[in-house]
Amino acid sequence: MNAILAIDCGSTTTKAVLIVQKDGLHRLAGSAQSPTTVEAPYEDVMVGVWNSLEEAEALTGRHLVEGERLIRPGDSGRGVDLFVSTSSAGGGLQMVVAGVVGSMSSESAARAALGAGAIVTGVLSVDDGRESFERAAALKDWKPDMVLLAGGTDGGTVAHVASMAEVIRAADPKPRFGTHARLPVIFAGNQEASAEVLNILGSVCEIETVPNLRPVLEREDLHPARETIHDFFLEHVMARAPGYERLMEMVDGEILPTPAAVGFLVRALSERRSKNVMAVDIGGATTDVFSVFRGAFNRSVSANLGMSYSASNVLEEAGHARILRWLPFDMEREELENKIMNKTIRPTVIPQTVEDLSLEQAVAREALRLSFEQHRELAVSLKGVQQQRTIGDTFSQSRTGASLVDLTSLDLLIASGGCLSHAPRRQQAMAMVLDAFQLEGITEVMVDNVFMMPHLGVLASVDEDIALAVMEKDCLVPLGTVVAPRGRRRGEGWALRVVFRGSKSPPALEIPWGEIAVVPLEPGSSLQAEIQPRSPLDLGEGRGKPVRSTLRGGEVGLVFDARGRPLPEEPPDGAMSLWLERLGALT
Repeated sequence: MNAILAIDCGSTTTKAVLIVQKDGLHRLAGSAQSPTTVEAPYEDVMVGVWNSLEEAEALTGRHLVEGERLIRPGDSGRGVDLFVSTSSAGGGLQMVVAGVVGSMSSESAARAALGAGAIVTGVLSVDDGRESFERAAALKDWKPDMVLLAGGTDGGTVAHVASMAEVIRAADPKPRFGTHARLPVIFAGNQEASAEVLNILGSVCEIETVPNLRPVLEREDLHPARETIHDFFLEHVMARAPGYERLMEMVDGEILPTPAAVGFLVRALSERRSKNVMAVDIGGATTDVFSVFRGAFNRSVSANLGMSYSASNVLEEAGHARILRWLPFDMEREELENKIMNKTIRPTVIPQTVEDLSLEQAVAREALRLSFEQHRELAVSLKGVQQQRTIGDTFSQSRTGASLVDLTSLDLLIASGGCLSHAPRRQQAMAMVLDAFQLEGITEVMVDNVFMMPHLGVLASVDEDIALAVMEKDCLVPLGTVVAPRGRRRGEGWALRVVFRGSKSPPALEIPWGEIAVVPLEPGSSLQAEIQPRSPLDLGEGRGKPVRSTLRGGEVGLVFDARGRPLPEEPPDGAMSLWLERLGALT
């Protein structure tokens, strides 16, 4: 494949990426974008696609289109050999999940939907405290693209599953696209209830039965449901959206939901490197978090936490004090409210002053922190039992219902989104990640510089080697490695001692409590180091136990954070300015 074209049809922007083989290596040749046109007045997604391709032609000099036809196959200066696409246009894939027990079947259904790239707009369960008519009214208002119905172990309850099916029938919700079509419903519950569910819903919904998400309490199998969600997405959502039928005819393979493509890439990278990986994508309205810990993949979407449209929601959930603590200057609560409300009603305005930029980055910290907390709550082991997440996973849990997210074992964090990727200084992106996630242990941090992860994710479903190679060469920019012990401050004096090994190593460091130190180390370089935390600090090997590790450099370098964990809710006066100055992130 000498030339590869990948397109992401986003909710507001359609972005085309061209990858070309040169000297035996596939590299990014250029990218272009155009407004998405799935809604009025155009109501044809292909208008935006053709516009983005015309711009890509102008920027790269490669001839891609003749009339309304993509030139294929490619040769030395024209056309492409592979065309793949993702989509979140029209708000992406929106689903409602329903189950019997909220903390069991409904939670498993939510994990299945999120992992398939959906936005879960509502959750119903028999024990959610609502009356049946209230559930039916809520479902009707949500107007999902499809419903995932689960509940009961195989051979278990039928009556509760049937009652939830009756709720769906009473609501008789219509899909967003193709209002005269029947709503797709995927049943992934007690297989003995499938006939009853079909009898209740068969005349009003498009029913597909898949193996139970929780066939027994001890096991959760999400793969069949996720595969069917993807199939239904193509057949019942994309095929009915304006213009997508033509796009589906053009692409090689299948169109993936944008978040599903990113998740595919994160999983591929984790498997290839044999590392625990987490990725975050913060946007104007939503924030997605992806993680792979010990082989278990999880995704969460915080649909009300973002940097523009949802900025007021961040203020409401975090509160004034938690945002103000990240500012290196004083600001009154009323001024904070006014600035955030202005951003909400004028979401496309970018910061014009140093103060506005600092406030935006303070809001980003809280949006990321809250989204990460939601992710931790979702990425848990099965409640009520010791278990294996899927057939292939062999890890055990120390306690039931425990979060699978362990920061001390996180090897790589990938940050994406405008406020992170386009921060004026890389040190500011590192500061936002460090404060929001409160990283623990030893973690490499990278940033998605060109918003290519959806494109590379769908490419990875066709050729993983090319996708990961382009990702490492043209997409990810290494910021450096963070060394941050967990544990609370005790006394005064030093908190971390660092000795570097090698003939040209920098001198040893001694970092005091509450301080941050940075050692410059360029991308592609690494240093061997022995790090001694002072008890009760812990770098993952136990309180006060030293750790030897290879620390990789980046555009920021090596960051040693001795502030302790968790960070104080009210930093000491002047602390924020000092921390930003130490990182080189002070605006």
